[in-house]
Amino acid sequence: MTIEKSIKEEDMVKKLAFFDTKPYDRIWFDRFNTNYEITYIENKLNKNTAKFAKGHDAVCAFVNDEISKDVIDALYQEGIRVITLRSAGYNNVDVKYAYEKIHVVRVPEYSPYAVAEHAMALLLTLNRKIHKAYIRTRDFNFSLNNLMGIDLHNKTIGVIGTGKIGITFIDICKGFKMNILAYDPYPRPNSDIHYVTLPELFQQSDIISLHCPLTDETKHIINKDSLAMMKDGVYLINTSRGALVDSDALLAALNSGKVRGAGLDVYEEESDLFFEDLSGTIVKDDVLSLLVSRPNVIITSHQAFFTEEALEAIAKVTLGNLDDYFANRFMSNEICYRCEKVKDKQKCLRERNSRCF
Repeated sequence: MTIEKSIKEEDMVKKLAFFDTKPYDRIWFDRFNTNYEITYIENKLNKNTAKFAKGHDAVCAFVNDEISKDVIDALYQEGIRVITLRSAGYNNVDVKYAYEKIHVVRVPEYSPYAVAEHAMALLLTLNRKIHKAYIRTRDFNFSLNNLMGIDLHNKTIGVIGTGKIGITFIDICKGFKMNILAYDPYPRPNSDIHYVTLPELFQQSDIISLHCPLTDETKHIINKDSLAMMKDGVYLINTSRGALVDSDALLAALNSGKVRGAGLDVYEEESDLFFEDLSGTIVKDDVLSLLVSRPNVIITSHQAFFTEEALEAIAKVTLGNLDDYFANRFMSNEICYRCEKVKDKQKCLRERNSRCF
């Protein structure tokens, strides 16, 4: 366990325990931090490491940190009353259990362009075999064998989820003159988006791209049954959450040829793998190992968000969330489980003119 401290010259009133630290986190948070003494902790937050929050006033966590009942209890006992997530997703947080114990805030958006552009990069690389061509020409092999792709022009792409990232991705697809179908349980009103049912999207799409959050309803939205509905030779892109896809079902569909190729920036069992250098170890995940070995699969390590603009926004919003909490101001980025059933996500079951508790 390695713990390093970034200590400002003047004494800081509030101390922040910053879990799952990477070198780039320090660069951006040190650049914009003016109010906090940050303890950078390399370990992920879980029930065994929650004790490192002792003596701090707040905790900062990331997507693969575990914020379960046990962790919430441990943090609460250490006096922590606010957790600030430096991410948009919060499926790793037991928000219902945290209610009335610890406030949880997040970064609802940072750069939809970063994620949407990465999704298109995966599709283009996968389709035109750019990664394979690069490796070949490095060895002065200029053969075109097995590098053939398809025109994206006039192909039908199904976009699941039309939040800001989904909309940005749709705009990119329009530039390729693709036919766009979309599914979202809460369609955007007064838009020109062609919404269809989920079965229709599965049946009609040449390419499917996932841009929805992970919920009980969306877990394994791509599964054996939904894959069976799809066209033969469909492309699948996932830059959202790994558990949207049943990895075993996807592997079977790749093996059968049902899926032409998959571009994955996330994986459902990624928590102990992604963001780490495991090149010198044996990865004991047979499904991931098989996916990596497939010539028609590209896996990136949850890097879709990873642009300068996004990291700047994440640092500023994360620190701003803490400023709001400690100044006893209304926190617009607070997560409250009571809000989850409301169609208008900007409203709580009570008026959102005060904190959730």
